[in-house]
Amino acid sequence: MGENKLICICGMCGSGKSVVADEFTVAGFCFVRFGQLTLDIAKERGVSGEAAEKEIREALRAEHGSAAFAKLNIPKFDAALEKGNVIGDGLYSWSEYKVLKARYGENMKIIAVWAPPELRYERISNRHSDKNDTTLRNRNFSKEEAKNRDYAEIENIEKGGPIAMADYLLKNTGTKEELIQNAKNIIKEFLG
Repeated sequence: MGENKLICICGMCGSGKSVVADEFTVAGFCFVRFGQLTLDIAKERGVSGEAAEKEIREALRAEHGSAAFAKLNIPKFDAALEKGNVIGDGLYSWSEYKVLKARYGENMKIIAVWAPPELRYERISNRHSDKNDTTLRNRNFSKEEAKNRDYAEIENIEKGGPIAMADYLLKNTGTKEELIQNAKNIIKEFLG
């Protein structure tokens, strides 16, 4: 197949990024989650919640620049790409996009997962967090927390840029099964 691909998923909180990423891992893609850095630090500090996570995200960006999550995950991407194709869950900022595009070029593709705000807020506030979810991938937020996160991500990290530059758009307004099927269709395209 030539060089391995880095497929990055972007979208607002609660859009369905993790569901799509899971389908790629089932298909054999190596998994790297951009935001795991934040959650690992939160776990180390014994803190939780959107306010604590926001503080950690902002501190990482203050220390490493606006492309922090791309830069800090490049070693993970490179190691995973040695083994096969990679799904990167949670590309957030325009700066991250530019750093990764400069490094991986045409071997990087972007999938934006989209759902309208009210639907996302409803879904994310009704998530049932699993006590065994050590990665905190499916934690829930109140509707107000989710809305505040949307505004902060759009205003402070230009989250709309990667969404606008996506190679693929998955609209997630139906069932989870429909989203999974749409993800599988894209996977087939990548795997030929």
